[in-house]
Amino acid sequence: MKQVFPLSIAQITDIHLFANEDQKLLGVPTMESLGAVIEYLQMHEQELDLLLLTGDLSGDGESESYENLRNLLSPLQIPTYCLPGNHDHAIAMSEFLSFGLISQRKSFERGGWNFILLDSSVPGKVHGHLSQETLFWLDSQLKATKDIPTLIALHHPPFLVNSSWLDSSRLQNPEELFAVLDAYPKVKLVLFGHIHQEFEKHRQGVGYLGTPSTCIQFQPGSQDFTLDPIYPGFRLLKLHGNGTWETSVPRVAFEQTLELTALGY
Repeated sequence: MKQVFPLSIAQITDIHLFANEDQKLLGVPTMESLGAVIEYLQMHEQELDLLLLTGDLSGDGESESYENLRNLLSPLQIPTYCLPGNHDHAIAMSEFLSFGLISQRKSFERGGWNFILLDSSVPGKVHGHLSQETLFWLDSQLKATKDIPTLIALHHPPFLVNSSWLDSSRLQNPEELFAVLDAYPKVKLVLFGHIHQEFEKHRQGVGYLGTPSTCIQFQPGSQDFTLDPIYPGFRLLKLHGNGTWETSVPRVAFEQTLELTALGY
């Protein structure tokens, strides 16, 4: 009998690269902090089947920021899929992140799992919203794809995370998302970013996971904007063919001097 191995993926989110490679975000040089994460991934490259980049890849929406990201990812010979966040510029992102192993596909199958990537960004806004067109597309994809375990990814969290300042920018229409997902038991996992911290919640048999940023971290439970001095992080997952999954959140040691200034997030 052929041995079936779990699918191993890494979720990287809220990278906030800039056109200027030396620019910092609240004291953190985001090129360097992502570089530290890339170094970690390179050491485990043979164990990873794909990367998911879940938004805010850029901090300024400039074309050069995506070119910088492409250059940093190039040493990794790992298929990579990405979706936009509220700081991204969708056209520039598509133009510069559609080469080699980096794909703009938003629905695909890999290792016995379906993957469906959603755009929850709203031009000019910090909060998230899924348009009726996007929700219709999600439903059509769930109908059309195989009846195998399915992972959904988007940028904005569909839940409150107990931070007043951050909760105001979550996904604004989560119930419409849940209404679609609840009709398909094959959906097992939903990944998101935006909150710059670790988060886990379970609803109707589905795991909802928020993932730390590769640069600055937000203090969990903070009612006003507060940074957490914890190291940058990302998420590793092992997806099994029976729909179960395992996850961990590695932190990458990185020297940083945070500037505790309010951010218009």
